Parts: sequence; C-alpha cells; structure tokens
Amino acid sequence: MSLDADLLFDRRRLKRQLSFWRVAAIGAGLLAALVAFGSISDTFERTHIARLSVEGLILEDQSRDDAIRAAADDPKIAALVVTINSPGGTVVGGEDLYRALVKLGEKKPVVAVLGTLATSAAYMTAIAADRVYAREGTTTGSIGVIMQTAEVTGLLGKLGISAEAIKSSPLKAAPSPLEVLTPDARAAARAVVDDMQVMFIGMVAERRKLDAATAQRLSDGRVYTGRLALATKLLDAIGDEAAARDWLERERNIAKGLPVRALTIRRESAPFAGLASAIFGNTFLSEGLILDGLGSVWHPDLTIGGPRGGHARR
Repeated sequence: MSLDADLLFDRRRLKRQLSFWRVAAIGAGLLAALVAFGSISDTFERTHIARLSVEGLILEDQSRDDAIRAAADDPKIAALVVTINSPGGTVVGGEDLYRALVKLGEKKPVVAVLGTLATSAAYMTAIAADRVYAREGTTTGSIGVIMQTAEVTGLLGKLGISAEAIKSSPLKAAPSPLEVLTPDARAAARAVVDDMQVMFIGMVAERRKLDAATAQRLSDGRVYTGRLALATKLLDAIGDEAAARDWLERERNIAKGLPVRALTIRRESAPFAGLASAIFGNTFLSEGLILDGLGSVWHPDLTIGGPRGGHARR
C-alpha cells in the first residue's frame, strides 16, 4: 500500500512539473511573439511619411516650427508632405514657416500640395518644398506684401470728435486712422513694404529658379489658377497628394506603401483658450487684430465665415 501511495505522489508531482513547464513554454512563446510584434511595430513607426496641414491664417507658431525642426532629426519620418489651404497671413509667420521647411528639406524630401487657396504667405510656404503640386482650379500667387490703414478724421469731424496724439516724433505710430497720412509717413510705410517685397521676390527667384526680371514680373500681386501657375513655372505639376507620393517613390526612393501620419505638434494649452477661440476665432474683429502689421495675405472678404468672393485685398 505504501508503495502505491509513493507512486501516486510521484506521478502527481511529475504532472505538476509538466504543467509548470507547459505554462512556462506558452508564456515564453507569447513573450517572443510580443517582442516580435513590437519590433514590427517599431519598424512600422520608423518608416512613415509625415503630413503637415497648413490651413487658415499663417501666423507665428513656435510649437509648429519646433515640430518641423524635430522632424528633421526623427528617424521615424522619411519625408514630409505639406498640404496647404490658406489665404496667407503675416510676413513673419510665412517667413518662419518657409525657413523651417527649407531647413528640413536639407535632410529629407519635402513636397507641397496646394488645395483651394494657397496665396501670399501660403505660396511663400509652398515654395520651400522640393516640389509643388496644385489642382487646376487652385488659386495661388498673390506674391506681395501689404500694410493697410484707414483714415477717419473726416468722419470724426462730422461727429464733433477730435483726436490728438502727443508723439516723440512725426513718424511715431504712423500710419494711424486718427490722423491724416503725411507724405513722409506714406514714404516710410512704402519703404517697409518694398523691403519685404524684395525679400519675397528673392525667395521666389531662388526656389523657383527664375531670373530676377521674371520673378519681379510674376510678383505684381495678381493671383493665378493652378494651370496659369504651372505655365509660369510658379509650381511643378498639376496633381494631388497621390501624385506627390508617386514622385517621392520615383525620385526619392520613398516607398509609396508607407503610411502617412499627421506631424505631431505639441502645444501647451492655456486656460480658456479654446473658449476664446470658439467665440472670436472666425470673426472680422479677430482677423483684423491678428493681422495688425505687415501682412502677406489675399483675402477676398474678411467677414464672419472667411473668404467668400468679392474684391481682393491689396
């Protein structure tokens, strides 16, 4: 009887050991599968095309520019596609975005794809790319700089209101809607606009490989359709993002099968920022305020709801 009990005990112990090793083997197999999956996922993450969407008014944006600079050194990003649907914005906003993209292009391919509207500072952004695509009906161009003011002294006089400013010099705060624009103030404002226009034309000539006279002629502020822009060499081809990816594969050996993912832009959220944007973000008042200063923008109608036709701002 004692021998049978010992055999039964040994058999049960052996079963427990076998069960342990079976579980261990299954666990090891699962772990190996997870590691392999992680490696595949990591490879997948390393090989994707980033997409930067430029929409609405182009302003200074440190978070956006930081993300572009980080993309230049990110081994996960093989190329950047910049999709643009914007009337332009401030000169400095466009300049910052342009220079960040040119710098990125020194390390990785950059392709721009223009949507419905890509004018002024938005066109400045586009020419930072290695290749520029647009639709036939895209509105682009409007290569120029603008400084606007309104003089309301006549209206104020009719209302019995007078305005007075004590200034350190005659050109301080000029032009101003509260005083008549003097010839000296007009000349000073013109010099600022002309200087920035020289910068813009230089960008166009360099990036589009145009001689100075041609770049000057094309930079008179007019807008072009995609077809006209192609004929004047302001862009490279008619096409969409798929065409851009074909070019990346054909000319830069960037596999067409790679996934496209939005460029990650990390922003610090400020209290009530979302509420303020929701209330004021798309009004005439907000757009007028944020464009105070030098602008490079083509905006047919600054009313609630954005561009709707009418005449172009120059």
